Amino acid sequence: MTIALPRRTALLGAAATLAAPAVHAQGGAQGGAPEGPIRIGEINSYSSQPAFLTPYRNAWMLAQDEVNAAGGVNGRRIETVFRDDAGRPEDAVRHAGELISSERVHLLAGGFLSNVGLAIADFANQNRRLFVASEPLTDALVWARGNRYTFRLRPSTYMQCAMLVEEAAKLPARRWATVAPNYEYGQSAVRWFKELLTRAVPGTTFVAEQFPALGRIDAGATVQALAGANPEAIFNVTFGADLTNFVRQGSTRGLFERRRVVSLLTGEPEYLDPLGDEAPENWIVTGYPAAEINNPTHTRFREAYRTRFREAPKLGSVVAYDTVTAIVAMLRKASNTETDTMVEAMRGLKFPGTFGEGDVEFRAIDHQSTLGAYVGRTALRNGRGVMVDWRFADGRNYLPADDVVRALRPQG
Repeated sequence: MTIALPRRTALLGAAATLAAPAVHAQGGAQGGAPEGPIRIGEINSYSSQPAFLTPYRNAWMLAQDEVNAAGGVNGRRIETVFRDDAGRPEDAVRHAGELISSERVHLLAGGFLSNVGLAIADFANQNRRLFVASEPLTDALVWARGNRYTFRLRPSTYMQCAMLVEEAAKLPARRWATVAPNYEYGQSAVRWFKELLTRAVPGTTFVAEQFPALGRIDAGATVQALAGANPEAIFNVTFGADLTNFVRQGSTRGLFERRRVVSLLTGEPEYLDPLGDEAPENWIVTGYPAAEINNPTHTRFREAYRTRFREAPKLGSVVAYDTVTAIVAMLRKASNTETDTMVEAMRGLKFPGTFGEGDVEFRAIDHQSTLGAYVGRTALRNGRGVMVDWRFADGRNYLPADDVVRALRPQG
């Protein structure tokens, strides 16, 4: 599958790849020549997740161009070599090896699916290379399988489930059902939601679980199985085409009548917009009310993105822009592009987040950033789904205590 990118973006990306001189991935230019550009190897599931990753790549190039127009980082341009893993961990690892050995990148970045992110993180650990993971949400990335070289930007499944549980605990429902894609992200989200909700509301029971294959949900059968268990509320973790099919079948078969739904990611424009006038109402969601966040920092970003790409940014746009911003802040803090120096600069790094809700910090204890998320309800406005009654949930308020993290994360 080919992604249709704006012509200027595509040309910039190609120029970055073709024009870059050979440099040592662990230091400066060869033979004492002036240092060349700082190269980032970006690996992502562009062909399998275009709804999120097309606006992601757009914003990545916007951020990179802004940095370079302002003089780069300590006089050096930043350049990005993009690779498409097509949602396959083995392809991601192969690309990582080629980026390091052939393209001579200084660090790795990106990742969307949790299983792919874990594969890149394992590669980074084995090869002692910095990996700034932008999107993979699994907690294992920074806890059970965390390592010295991997840092993660987005709030994890644990963090977002904790945000949603605050709202779910207010509902009168005690009988819950869950539906989630059957891979690391979905399994992790269901595990944490169940644990956190039963802790918050003793007496809560889960009467049904459905784990359809990612991208291959049999929505009719899934809805029928959930309805047969007669839950009072549903926790949904599906996204993309799976979400669209689930919503359509659930609405047709009456699954959502007189039942509340708590849904991870559904308020993100990437997944809410395609539903159009079929968007569900009154679901409790995490998401991104882009048009309504009007502080100066976010407004500047939104208008710059809209001016260049003739559309509103999506959450993927924010994730990419913040990833580049964090990498640039790290490079300015580090004295060189040696991996160990960059890793130490990432630990405790603070940078201004695009949401405009204050600085974001990569915690030294587990390499998880404190980036937050928006929590609200879905509603229909002018034939499209939107988030209403939303609030910003600061990520630092939804992370476990240090002693809990030490028990979860291996040393080193």
